[in-house]
Amino acid sequence: MIQKRPASAGRPSYAKASDGQARPAPIRSWHETTPVPTKVWKGDNTLKIIPLGGCEEVGRNMTVFEYGQDIVILDMGLQFPEEDMPGIDYVIPNVEYLKSKEKNIRGVIFSHGHLDHIGAAAILLDKLGNPQIIGRPLTLEMVKHRVEDTFKGASKKLRTLYVKDLQQKITLGAFTLSFFQVDHAIMDAMGVILETPSATVIHPGDWTIERDPVGRKAINYTQLANLKRPTVLMLESLGATNQKEQVTEEEMLNNLFSLITNAPGRVIITTFSSQITRIRQILEFATKNNKKVALDGFSMKLNIELATKLGYINIPKGVLITTDKAHTYPDNKVIIVCTGGQGEEMAALSRIVAGNHRFVKIKKEDTVIFSSSVIPGNERTVQRVKDNLYRQSDNVYHSDIIDVHISGHSNIEGIKEMLKEIKPDYFIPVYANHYFLKEAAKVAQSIGFRKDKIFVPDNGSIIKFSSGAIPAEVLKEKVPTNYVFVDGLGVGDVGEIVLRDRQALAEDGMFVIVTVIDKRTGQVKGSPDIISRGFVYLRESKDLLSQTRKKVIEIVYKTAGHGGAVNWTYVKDEIRNKIGDFLATKTSRRPMILPVVIEV
Repeated sequence: MIQKRPASAGRPSYAKASDGQARPAPIRSWHETTPVPTKVWKGDNTLKIIPLGGCEEVGRNMTVFEYGQDIVILDMGLQFPEEDMPGIDYVIPNVEYLKSKEKNIRGVIFSHGHLDHIGAAAILLDKLGNPQIIGRPLTLEMVKHRVEDTFKGASKKLRTLYVKDLQQKITLGAFTLSFFQVDHAIMDAMGVILETPSATVIHPGDWTIERDPVGRKAINYTQLANLKRPTVLMLESLGATNQKEQVTEEEMLNNLFSLITNAPGRVIITTFSSQITRIRQILEFATKNNKKVALDGFSMKLNIELATKLGYINIPKGVLITTDKAHTYPDNKVIIVCTGGQGEEMAALSRIVAGNHRFVKIKKEDTVIFSSSVIPGNERTVQRVKDNLYRQSDNVYHSDIIDVHISGHSNIEGIKEMLKEIKPDYFIPVYANHYFLKEAAKVAQSIGFRKDKIFVPDNGSIIKFSSGAIPAEVLKEKVPTNYVFVDGLGVGDVGEIVLRDRQALAEDGMFVIVTVIDKRTGQVKGSPDIISRGFVYLRESKDLLSQTRKKVIEIVYKTAGHGGAVNWTYVKDEIRNKIGDFLATKTSRRPMILPVVIEV
């Protein structure tokens, strides 16, 4: 893949659309708002919150907020394929509910730049008519690159509104949008406040509470308790089962730098490409200790380039080298920072472990550090990478044995702290598997939160907040949220039936029977040809194949061998069903049977 330059060089022009057209006026002071031209909303005075993804899985995060005829969307994330999704690249939210409502979309807000929050943006923004997008500078630059990589030239069509600082307020129809700072594992993460006449929604996106952060003050959320009521806290809940005490950033860095200092040879650190602060800290440490750093992984290099151009990171001169030059320096002076901590097949670490990397080969004296956590669902893949690393290196470190990473997601105590500081009227746990959401609800109840004020949603749930004394409720009906699969250039063309076919092929293989039939007599000419893929090895199954051919001839004779008009569809169905039963009896396996009938 060719590394592209950012769509806009240097710092972005804040509060101005990238296409140069007239857009909402720039922010002048904290108490003023940015108007977005829109019609006066109609309909009932209710706020509807509709998660289109992220409430039954890790990823595919997307939430629709609807008041009257005004719609605001938060995040457009992807979900990585599961083991029962062969051939699928990723899964995106289903936006069928928004069909015919595209003109009502006042803005799409991106809370931060992780793929589970921006990964579907290129496809969905185009599908929804390219509504205005809102986010912090690094986040929107990442969205631009995602769009440009998917559709060349499409990033020029984006209508961008950069959040210059977190004191901005933006009017989006019936919604007043404002922001607050959060801690997460990527720069420019932000929380969102959506105020409507019916309720005020508080959504931190992904978040954690960092204890004693390095170089800045810890974040306090008590000011959010003063927002217009009723308030609704939608809280990412991946940490709802985590009882471990969270390590501080200072402790983590001390462990990481100690391992680098005492390493007998090269140091290979794998971390998320979005961990720009961590990478900056490693670069600064390397400069002070006369070491060189090689970055490996397209996404990592791209993110560092973006952060550098935005002025978020200043790379010390002379510290960066390329991987092809690493061998020219003493091993104990080289640090390689790379992607691949999740076991991704084509990521840098996976290629190094497999021996396929052009410039880096693992040595016994290398020190390999996993400065990353395991994303739920990737456990088996990561374990395989660790096993292979332990065979090749004597010095492998990860969070199971030493704290070399801080998670971007909080623990149970963090959830309690957020609830106590914000004091919301309603609590909606989101952005995790269903059991995490239920556990987060239990955490809230354990500190006195009323059960009837907690809503645990599914994807597609409609949570309704009305003005006045009418209680909030979850409606019985749901909107469509079935999977939309992306496979190569195809979006949504791989449905449940195609996926089931792939699963069947993966489990028992394919068995093709080619039969030539004389159309005058209905008799089989010659011997049926058989092609097997993923079922049996033909050379070692001659008896089975011989019996199968005889069976096919018998089936054809009974269904078409008496002359006259023949229903060839019926003939093929009989071959498929009876040969399927026969093979299941003989092998206890049922491959996909594909009968091919040729008349001559």
